[in-house]
Amino acid sequence: MTQPEQTLSLEARKRPARIQENMIDRFYLCGVYLFLTVCLIIVAYPLIYIVSSSFSSSSAVISGKVWLLPVEPTLRGYQAVFQNPQILTGYSNSLFYLFFGTLLSVTLTITAAYPLSRKSLYGRNLITALFIFTMLFNGGLIPYYLTVKGLGMLDTRWAMIIPGAISVWQVILARTFFQTSIPSELTEAAHLDGCGDFKFLLRIVIPLSKPIIAVLVLMYAIGYWNSYFEALIFLKSARLYPLQLILRNILILNSIDPTMVKDVKELADRQGLKELLKYSLIIVASAPVLILYPFVQQHFVKGLLIGSLKG
Repeated sequence: MTQPEQTLSLEARKRPARIQENMIDRFYLCGVYLFLTVCLIIVAYPLIYIVSSSFSSSSAVISGKVWLLPVEPTLRGYQAVFQNPQILTGYSNSLFYLFFGTLLSVTLTITAAYPLSRKSLYGRNLITALFIFTMLFNGGLIPYYLTVKGLGMLDTRWAMIIPGAISVWQVILARTFFQTSIPSELTEAAHLDGCGDFKFLLRIVIPLSKPIIAVLVLMYAIGYWNSYFEALIFLKSARLYPLQLILRNILILNSIDPTMVKDVKELADRQGLKELLKYSLIIVASAPVLILYPFVQQHFVKGLLIGSLKG
């Protein structure tokens, strides 16, 4: 056998053997790709439509001319949104609640979930049962309001952070992750080397728990960013309102009573601006979460699967 033939033979052995697909497999794959394409269109089209409508003229939105791409592109909707001086205040407040609320919630969740995951903790099953009890029964809105009032947190930033600082579902998720990913042998080895529990949590557990921490950060961050009910109940000062409550007020203030507007052209302009504001506000409120998600997506999927399916 010549040298070129030997080289070709060696390369052929290195290449993985390709599985021959029969006709049924090909039809099945075509069906799978078709189904996934339809699902992609169903999910992506509303998002594309909202973005296109937010950049289109109000007349094009009302008349239904917007289908895929912006029609008569304009920034009028975004100008109307950011001309409101409370928008920047709402953004800064929401970022404050998101950052400090997420930091506090993740810290409390980890410090509660890790001890519950260790078999050496006496009474951990009872404590877990008490946690789960709060998921099934609660005192209602009035006792909740009276508790916050009794703690002196009404009309303060703390009313948006402390009352809902910990979620039982996130605690259970993190506890399951610690049970399946942090073996007891690792704890025993660390104790033999003179490592205490708190030092073990900081130096070993947290660096090994990036996936579940990403899950907790994303879940809590989305919750704080989208929260408005607590602000509606506990806050009175507009300077403390989060973005979601301010956007809600903008939509309400731009609502139109046709009996109060006699000029048809003015009615059409205001109605068009209201529709344009609706789409622009969706983009403004959703942009920070959409920006955050790609950075934690990899850890989020891994941590969610490990924390929910195992154990």
